[in-house]
Amino acid sequence: MNRYLERAENVARFIHTNLHLVLDQAAPAGEQWGPLVLVSGDHEDFARRYGAPTREGVIEFLTFDPENPNSILSCLSHARENARSARELISSEMWEQINRFYLLVRGASRERALETPHDFFTEIKMASHLYSGVAHATMSRVEGWHFGRLGEFLERVDKTSRILDVKYFILLPDPADVGTPVDNVQWAALLRSASAFEMYRKRFGLIAPERIADFLILDRQFPRAILHCLIGADESLRTVTGSAAGTFANEAEQELGRLRAALSYAQIEEVISGGLHEFLDHLQSRLNHVDNAVFSTFFALRPAVRAQVLNQEQR
Repeated sequence: MNRYLERAENVARFIHTNLHLVLDQAAPAGEQWGPLVLVSGDHEDFARRYGAPTREGVIEFLTFDPENPNSILSCLSHARENARSARELISSEMWEQINRFYLLVRGASRERALETPHDFFTEIKMASHLYSGVAHATMSRVEGWHFGRLGEFLERVDKTSRILDVKYFILLPDPADVGTPVDNVQWAALLRSASAFEMYRKRFGLIAPERIADFLILDRQFPRAILHCLIGADESLRTVTGSAAGTFANEAEQELGRLRAALSYAQIEEVISGGLHEFLDHLQSRLNHVDNAVFSTFFALRPAVRAQVLNQEQR
């Protein structure tokens, strides 16, 4: 449930930031809107169904398309169904806010999203923030809350790594633009995509690609930085399982603990020298292992265990 809600907010943030970026510089539509589809990982499906990326096509695909499992509407629909199945575990205020969030997007016309896009996507972001505040204020810090927090943090890691990777390889139209005002505008847009612009400026001041990468990957205090999210996810996972720090009792704890440790001792100079794209690509691969391990540990059926239970019942 929380992963879907976090994903919906992230997609809205990417679109909203890109709308501002289009106003700041003149570039072919494909160069501005194509990367958003790459961030979601659905570029092949988009190309097959929509062709070349345009403002109208990308907004439709990422916001309203029911056949796109990562569209805002699809994410909210899935989150609502998951909330319904866990109704007895969440507060009534959380359930009501998820419903309001879903109805906000479902009831919005496509014309509204295109005619007043800034207001529309701001509403989506604020609806997500309101849900987070309601959940924080009304739900006990028990297993369900920590499991939702685990999903929220893992989703943030994925989206932060994807948007940072896309910036390095896609958003910059010409190597000659590196270090120019055009480049600075794009880096500022990247920070805004993660709601990190003000916090970055307070800490580092001037825009510098290496410092931005350091802030979004290795910062321990910023709530959307990759390392901060991995630390929070690891803490919540151990709260659910009861395992002590520095130990593991299942594959999910082992995979997540290894990934957290790798970033805890990393330095941005080593990351850059080894290739940022290669680092992020490897990070996403390891994050997939974490996701699979969480599924295997908590959700997957185990025929052997089931057979053992049946044998005991027959006795």
